[in-house]
Amino acid sequence: MAKVKHSVSPAHIQKFLAGIDYPVSKKQLIEHAKAHKADNDVITVLKAMPEREFNSPTDVSKAIGEVE
Repeated sequence: MAKVKHSVSPAHIQKFLAGIDYPVSKKQLIEHAKAHKADNDVITVLKAMPEREFNSPTDVSKAIGEVE
Protein backbone atom coordinates (compact mmCIF):
# COMPACT_ATOMS: atom_id res chain seq x y z
CA MET A 1 0.00 0.00 0.00
CA ALA A 2 1.28 3.44 -0.90
CA LYS A 3 2.04 5.90 1.86
CA VAL A 4 0.29 9.20 1.28
CA LYS A 5 0.23 12.10 3.71
CA HIS A 6 -3.28 13.44 3.86
CA SER A 7 -5.50 15.62 5.97
CA VAL A 8 -8.75 14.51 4.39
CA SER A 9 -11.17 13.01 6.90
CA PRO A 10 -13.15 9.86 6.16
CA ALA A 11 -16.34 11.91 6.71
CA HIS A 12 -15.27 14.38 3.99
CA ILE A 13 -14.54 11.53 1.57
CA GLN A 14 -17.88 9.86 2.35
CA LYS A 15 -19.68 12.98 1.06
CA PHE A 16 -18.45 12.11 -2.44
CA LEU A 17 -19.46 8.46 -2.08
CA ALA A 18 -23.10 9.13 -1.17
CA GLY A 19 -25.51 6.94 -3.08
CA ILE A 20 -22.98 4.30 -4.13
CA ASP A 21 -24.21 0.70 -3.97
CA TYR A 22 -21.98 -1.66 -1.99
CA PRO A 23 -20.08 -3.91 -2.47
CA VAL A 24 -17.74 -1.92 -4.73
CA SER A 25 -14.17 -2.07 -5.96
CA LYS A 26 -11.58 0.61 -5.36
CA LYS A 27 -11.91 1.58 -9.03
CA GLN A 28 -15.67 2.05 -8.64
CA LEU A 29 -15.14 4.23 -5.55
CA ILE A 30 -12.74 6.46 -7.47
CA GLU A 31 -15.08 6.73 -10.48
CA HIS A 32 -18.04 7.58 -8.23
CA ALA A 33 -16.06 10.21 -6.34
CA LYS A 34 -14.87 11.81 -9.60
CA ALA A 35 -18.44 11.85 -10.93
CA HIS A 36 -19.44 13.73 -7.77
CA LYS A 37 -16.73 16.37 -8.23
CA ALA A 38 -14.33 15.13 -5.54
CA ASP A 39 -11.18 17.23 -5.18
CA ASN A 40 -7.69 15.92 -5.92
CA ASP A 41 -6.92 15.26 -2.24
CA VAL A 42 -9.90 12.90 -1.99
CA ILE A 43 -8.93 11.07 -5.20
CA THR A 44 -5.32 10.74 -4.01
CA VAL A 45 -6.44 9.09 -0.77
CA LEU A 46 -8.82 6.74 -2.58
CA LYS A 47 -6.04 5.73 -4.99
CA ALA A 48 -3.74 4.97 -2.05
CA MET A 49 -6.21 2.54 -0.47
CA PRO A 50 -5.69 -1.21 -0.83
CA GLU A 51 -6.98 -2.93 -3.97
CA ARG A 52 -9.98 -4.90 -2.70
CA GLU A 53 -13.75 -5.02 -2.45
CA PHE A 54 -15.45 -2.69 0.02
CA ASN A 55 -18.73 -3.83 1.57
CA SER A 56 -19.84 -0.69 3.44
CA PRO A 57 -18.99 2.93 4.22
CA THR A 58 -17.36 1.65 7.43
CA ASP A 59 -15.12 -0.60 5.34
CA VAL A 60 -14.04 2.42 3.29
CA SER A 61 -13.42 4.54 6.40
CA LYS A 62 -11.22 1.81 7.90
CA ALA A 63 -9.18 1.64 4.68
CA ILE A 64 -8.81 5.44 4.66
CA GLY A 65 -7.50 5.20 8.22
CA GLU A 66 -4.79 2.79 7.02
CA VAL A 67 -3.54 5.29 4.42
CA GLU A 68 -0.71 7.36 5.89
